[in-house]
Amino acid sequence: MEHFIQLARQLNSEIMIESQSPFDPVCPVNTPHPWQMLGCGNYAAVFLHPEYPDYVVKIYGRDEHGLLDEKKVYERLGDHPGFSVCYYTESRFLILKRIQGITLYDCVHKGIKIPEHVIFDIDQALSYATEKGLQPSDVHGKNVMISGNRGIIVDVSDFYKKEDCRKWKDLRKAYFKFYKKTLYHFPVKIPYFVLNVVRVGYRYYRMLKISKDYK
Repeated sequence: MEHFIQLARQLNSEIMIESQSPFDPVCPVNTPHPWQMLGCGNYAAVFLHPEYPDYVVKIYGRDEHGLLDEKKVYERLGDHPGFSVCYYTESRFLILKRIQGITLYDCVHKGIKIPEHVIFDIDQALSYATEKGLQPSDVHGKNVMISGNRGIIVDVSDFYKKEDCRKWKDLRKAYFKFYKKTLYHFPVKIPYFVLNVVRVGYRYYRMLKISKDYK
């Protein structure tokens, strides 16, 4: 682990991460060899070193004060099959247990069936987090993976926020109201640009809904 920490520090000093818009995921400008970028989120990007396949480095590109909050979330969650594990934190980055699998987002893109029990796994994990005094937030198709035939939440960075988030509730509703009756039985590949249109459309729908509710 000590050698990997040194590699993570070097990556952290060399990497540049930015975002074109506060509403879009952050993205690395450069990824030093031999690191591989596994994904980008609202605040951070995740990287894998091929010599250490069991670990990933999550580097924050913005909202870096949230890193310590994320660390505290993992400490509160402890060892639970529905989440990753945080092994180490330092300025701007965390070292996490790598979860190998496929996101629900990519399942829809590739036409891979999403079993119903995966949805229930996430329900159970969220209930567990709530019991631990957390407020699960920002749980969506890109943050949920199928790994070893189980549903796992791979991003808990917003679980410390004290606000109600409907993303998982809405996704769950869409799964049973639409997906289970259509794409589950007739799986087809959905292009990323179509999924992105749905993502942006959903964001504006929620903004309008919130605005309407406060009037």
